[in-house]
Amino acid sequence: MQIVQILEKTVSPDKNELLAAKTFLEQAVATNLPEFLKALSDVLSHAGNSSVARMAAGLQLKNQLTSKDVNIKLQYQQRWLTFPDDTREYIKKNIVGTLGTENTRPSSAAQCVAYVAVTELPVGGWPNLMQTLVNNVVNEKSTEMEREATLEAIGYICQDINSEILEHQSNQILTAIIHGMRKVEPSNHVRLAATTALLNSLEFTKANFESTTERNYIMEVVCEATQSTDTQICVAALQCLVKILSLYYQHMEAYMAQALFPITLEAMKSDNDQIALQGIEFWSNVSDEEIDLAIEAQEAQESGRPPNRVSRHYARGALQYLAPVLMEKLTKQEELDDEDDWNPAKSAGVCLMLLATCCEDEIVGHVLPFIDENIKSTNWRYRDAALMVFGSILSGLGAQTLKPLVEQAMPTLIQLMYDESVIVRDTAAWTFGRICEVIPEAAISDQYLKPLLESLLNGLKAEPRVATNVCWAFTGLSEAAYEAACSQDDPPETYCLSQYFEFIITSLLQTTDRVDGAQANLRSAAYEALMEMIKNSPNDCYITVQKTTMVILERLNQVLQMETHISTHSDRHQFNDLQSLLCATLQSVLRKVDAKDAPQISDAIMSALLTMFNSSSGKVGGVQEDALMAVSTLVDLLGEQFIKYMDAFKQYLYMGLKNYQEYQVCCTAVGLAGDICRGLKNKITPYCDEIMTLLLENLSNPTIHRSVKPQILSVFGDMALSIGPEFTKYLNIVLQMLAHATQVLVDPNDYDMIDYLNELRESVLEAYTGIIQGLKGVDKTPNSDVSLMQPHVEFIIKYIMTIAQDQELSDSNIAISAGLIGDLCTAFGPPLLVYLENDTITTLINEGKNSRTSRTKTLANWAYKEIKKLKQQHTAINS
Repeated sequence: MQIVQILEKTVSPDKNELLAAKTFLEQAVATNLPEFLKALSDVLSHAGNSSVARMAAGLQLKNQLTSKDVNIKLQYQQRWLTFPDDTREYIKKNIVGTLGTENTRPSSAAQCVAYVAVTELPVGGWPNLMQTLVNNVVNEKSTEMEREATLEAIGYICQDINSEILEHQSNQILTAIIHGMRKVEPSNHVRLAATTALLNSLEFTKANFESTTERNYIMEVVCEATQSTDTQICVAALQCLVKILSLYYQHMEAYMAQALFPITLEAMKSDNDQIALQGIEFWSNVSDEEIDLAIEAQEAQESGRPPNRVSRHYARGALQYLAPVLMEKLTKQEELDDEDDWNPAKSAGVCLMLLATCCEDEIVGHVLPFIDENIKSTNWRYRDAALMVFGSILSGLGAQTLKPLVEQAMPTLIQLMYDESVIVRDTAAWTFGRICEVIPEAAISDQYLKPLLESLLNGLKAEPRVATNVCWAFTGLSEAAYEAACSQDDPPETYCLSQYFEFIITSLLQTTDRVDGAQANLRSAAYEALMEMIKNSPNDCYITVQKTTMVILERLNQVLQMETHISTHSDRHQFNDLQSLLCATLQSVLRKVDAKDAPQISDAIMSALLTMFNSSSGKVGGVQEDALMAVSTLVDLLGEQFIKYMDAFKQYLYMGLKNYQEYQVCCTAVGLAGDICRGLKNKITPYCDEIMTLLLENLSNPTIHRSVKPQILSVFGDMALSIGPEFTKYLNIVLQMLAHATQVLVDPNDYDMIDYLNELRESVLEAYTGIIQGLKGVDKTPNSDVSLMQPHVEFIIKYIMTIAQDQELSDSNIAISAGLIGDLCTAFGPPLLVYLENDTITTLINEGKNSRTSRTKTLANWAYKEIKKLKQQHTAINS
């Protein structure tokens, strides 16, 4: 009874009672957790207890079984498996027995069953659970609450467990789910729980979808559920169709015309937003799938093989019916919609984009009449919808169709930038962002550039949402102007924005200072546009770049002085964001500064950055990362002259290298260490011991994020290259680390891990390259230190051969392997031939010579010539 009373107090309005209950429960967890969990399961299972006590017991039990934090969840699962068998059996019997006895929804017991199941099923525990749950659902004597709670438990299990674990039980699971979904099921609560469970179980019902009979039955039940008068069931069933289409596209032909097309088209037309959204989502998914299939077909054709899967072109077939409904939905936009609210109008815009990409020029005939008819409508909703349609279809069209279409529309689009409706102006600015991205030559044409710029500069002063899209348009515009001028020379002397450049920069700087800059992400959008304008600036705008550098530096110093006046958490957040933005902008302008001008400003910049590192915000991950990147840009500019800042800066570099909890910061610091080695050359020597110690500590740290490790290996190469013979004192330990990295294996089905392996290999090869080059020195005659690598040559070449035989071999792996082979040839001469004369190496170098990438081609040709030289030397020696 005591625990029941305590649990009831966990919702008490009295703070003292709440605190007492919390303290009691914490002590119970700490004193004897298994017994406490048994007691909680007793409270949960006893129907005589109040619903408050039972819900609280379920919540406490659930909180000791799982956590949102992945690491804690894993600890809890391992902890559960250490409990005595009889304790676990007792709790499991209680929680399964509770299913259907609660009078509150959703069922607390269902969640508890699921979290225990997700822990036990992967290790072969609780073998009879699924059969018990199926029996609960199909047994005619089961109550409505029992069937509903059991289906909830099945749904939760399916949602959280690895699909492979339940594949062999998919028949049992589907039996229960489909039984609960049937039209004859009297309870909507049960039907909804079953439909949600199906949604969560679709991944592991592959075998059932392969069987025509089973598939027909599943599809029939799902399609029937979409016709339910209960909105929640209808929406859940439509969600099932959306997911089925993505997972089992190749099996949908038999259902598309007679069921899926009419059901989803009807759903799209619904006045209920939730239903309409799912109907639109279905066709977005169809388009997505068919875009992927078109890419696969293209790749197969290029490789001279048939594609694994083929498109049924459902989107093209349905286009004439879908386009009018989607355009109608676009006219239903909200006047004061929240940017984050997803509604049918926004969803329709995305669906049109995907349909345009999928159906290409075919879409024009279906949408052009709507655009022509409504672009000048007296109703803002129709003007906005016409604009939205126009902007949405651009990326799908071929250049021949697109260019005349956009050029013809330019005067009207520019006029709409001055529309009385803020929403229309917002969409017009967004449309220009799209034009600058998709067909920029139309935006920078002599005929329209001046009026377009006037309208955009005017838009920068408009409401934040409009100004944000204008910033995006400037980003695309600057890139387009730069690329058009680059065709003559790089960097170009001038470009079409030169005469307006200073005014645009000034306007963007004013925009970053707007008092409403925090709204609609405006401030960061304006800084982003500023960075792009600077990055894509020609030589005749250099004076403005210099001025902007000083403006940003001045702002950085002003911001740093504000730190003492920050009082609220929100102010602190904005302050940190602003520092990050200023650091990123500083990087951007520094990249355009001429190296000869750098020493005049470097003291002031470094002084500001050191002040930032020393402040409390300099310890915040994002700010620290951006400041380190700004230092990196300065190192690139100054080269060996950066040495004068090293004593003042080194502590912050070491701080970054030690910050392995925030791995992005650590990665940036490691990259910066490499930049400093390359920039300072042998002047880095006094700092190498400390840097090397920290890098090796990070490599040995099992908790560090995997993305940091490849970066560290690359730095070994940078350091060896910089300090040459001095590197020999680190050689043995570094070679051990590299040898260890060559042994890493990954799951060949996990694309992320394949990418990681390629990155790791690249870093290992870069390290070996740097070490060979560094120890060899720059003289024609190899330095004697390189002989220390002689015993490792066979291992390195075997590693290159392992990489060469991998089917997932990347182009950059080929390039760096070829480069390393060339370096080994120059360092070790003819004795190397014994390792290099084999088909694997020959094939690798031939692949490199045929690469489309010029760097790979150049390195492969060089390696080929070096091997040829060795053969000639070998022949000369032997003759």
